[in-house]
Amino acid sequence: MVDIIYADDAFVIANKPYDVLSVPGRGEDKQDCLWRRVQTIFPTARVVHRLDYATSGVMVLALTLEAQRSLNRSFQERQTHKRYQAIISGTPEQSEGSVELPLRCDWENRPLQIVDFEQGKNALTHWKVLAKESSEQDTRVELTPITGRSHQLRVHMQAMGHPILGDRFYADTEGQAKSDRLLLHAEQLSFPHPITGEFVEFFVPCPF
Repeated sequence: MVDIIYADDAFVIANKPYDVLSVPGRGEDKQDCLWRRVQTIFPTARVVHRLDYATSGVMVLALTLEAQRSLNRSFQERQTHKRYQAIISGTPEQSEGSVELPLRCDWENRPLQIVDFEQGKNALTHWKVLAKESSEQDTRVELTPITGRSHQLRVHMQAMGHPILGDRFYADTEGQAKSDRLLLHAEQLSFPHPITGEFVEFFVPCPF
């Protein structure tokens, strides 16, 4: 089962469910993934980028080698724009801001990532409060990653003192108990079309 949002001669836009791999993992039990699901409909689908296993939302897959190269270049050169929604624990003091903290893999606790000012790679996230949740203890935010580090949004929110609810890696016990899924969703993605060069934008409404 795969939710296709759009397709043309160059690429496919799919809505990745939460708790589904973007690409195959190691072992026979980790072969089911969004890429393989898309390939059942579009056999030439090629990977361009990934979302975390626990994250839902919009993903693009290329349908030709040329499109894959073009899209890879767009991601590498930061010509893409991504926007997420999340529900975080607590309430930030400001209504918007930025987190700029370098990240690297926590090798002894992979796949977790940690802030490291000496060996970490630069990472920048802009955030904005959208609404208070009904509990009044948690907050819905819009997250815009400028860089694309692994677990970037999750670690940056934790570093602010407001981890994302349902985060099995970075939230405390209370935060994990508030949701049976990670409340992080990639709702918007835009990039230059691999063939025409015109900016295209795709949106998948937040399901929570």
